[in-house]
Amino acid sequence: MSFTGKESSPVTPLKKRRASWSELWLNHHNHHSLDFSSKLQPLTPPIPKSKTLFLPDLTLLLPDLTLLAIITKVPSPYRKTLSLVCKRWLRLHGGLVRSLKVSDWEFLASGRLVWRFPNLDTVDLVSACFVSPGVLVRGSYQSLSFFEESLLSVETVDGGLRTLASACSSLRRLAVANASELGLLSVAEACCTLQELDLHKCSDTVLLGVGAFENLQILRLVVGDVDGLLLVSDIGLMILAQGCKRLVRLELVGCGGGFNGVKEIGECCQMLEELTVCDHKMEPGWLGGIGYCENLKTLRLVSCKKIDLDLGLGEGLSRSCPALERLHLEKCQLRDKDTVKALFKVCEAAREIVFKDCWGLDNDVFSLAMAFGRVKLLYVEGCSLLTTSGLESVILQWHELEHLKVVSCKNVKDSEISPLMSALFWDLVELQWRPDTRSHLFSSLAGAGIGGKGAKFFKKT
Repeated sequence: MSFTGKESSPVTPLKKRRASWSELWLNHHNHHSLDFSSKLQPLTPPIPKSKTLFLPDLTLLLPDLTLLAIITKVPSPYRKTLSLVCKRWLRLHGGLVRSLKVSDWEFLASGRLVWRFPNLDTVDLVSACFVSPGVLVRGSYQSLSFFEESLLSVETVDGGLRTLASACSSLRRLAVANASELGLLSVAEACCTLQELDLHKCSDTVLLGVGAFENLQILRLVVGDVDGLLLVSDIGLMILAQGCKRLVRLELVGCGGGFNGVKEIGECCQMLEELTVCDHKMEPGWLGGIGYCENLKTLRLVSCKKIDLDLGLGEGLSRSCPALERLHLEKCQLRDKDTVKALFKVCEAAREIVFKDCWGLDNDVFSLAMAFGRVKLLYVEGCSLLTTSGLESVILQWHELEHLKVVSCKNVKDSEISPLMSALFWDLVELQWRPDTRSHLFSSLAGAGIGGKGAKFFKKT
């Protein structure tokens, strides 16, 4: 007996599961990455870790003149970093440096300065001449304050000057302190083109060396007194006048001397155009010697407690400087009317007058300025005793006045300006009016066209 039933179906394989989206994404990217890496071929052979690759210095192919021309195109603030590239660039950069201020004397004494910078034409050694730079008080119109124990010895300074002169024969400007005539003579022999000398702590003997600079045009003598003794007298000024006959600009700070010395400078230095006398220790009557400076164009008196003490030399005071154009008085005592009158007489040809922070300049003293007949510019600053009426009484007499500048003069008031003075303002080429913080003249007249006649202008400050 057979049993017939429903025949069982054969076992069927399980259905393949559909891949997820994440698996499809991974398979796709793995396939492409493998293909890409299989096609990638190295462009250069691998460099062993034990070896280092050095690129050649292509600048070695350039001659020095070509490389110098390239370095000169680099702005000056960034040019110093080029000297750090290599020794050749250090040498080339040093040859381009023309001016240097030295603060370490050993840098000069060791010879490194002249090796590093062989083409210098301007060298300032003043700071390096002091063992302790903090004792140096140096300004545009200040005497040198020094202590003997803080200065390098004369022998040391002279040795440095010889080292500098032997290598820098094209030197044109030099500043130094506590040098002797022997050290200066070594510079004068080697550097015949020196034109400007700034000499600190000098004496009559030292000026023997200064007189050897035949081509010197600009000289600044800063002199101090040691134990009350003046280091520069008439003798020194005469030595200077006989040697430096091509002087164009002379500045005497703290110097002595008198009528004879100043007269000798005027007669021998025919090219002298600018004379500055600061904090002088001049002998009485020196002012009369200025009348012999026939080609002098600018006279500056700065920080002079007494302009002159004796006006007995009538011969000098009867002469005036015919070529004088500018008289500049700054921080000077002007209380003595006789002295001021004598000064204005010597400078009566001046066209530009400057009073800056001068003590004693009141209406009476300022009235003496009527001795100047052809003034074109007047600048008054920091003179608190001068009033509006005192200023007006003088400037109305100057028919050629074109430039007027009044600054920080508290007694000059806007409310006291007369109609005549207002009319004068209209004809000025330049008006700078700030007598005090309460002045409203400029703000009230700025749109009125004062000072703007024709091509002229109103200068705003």
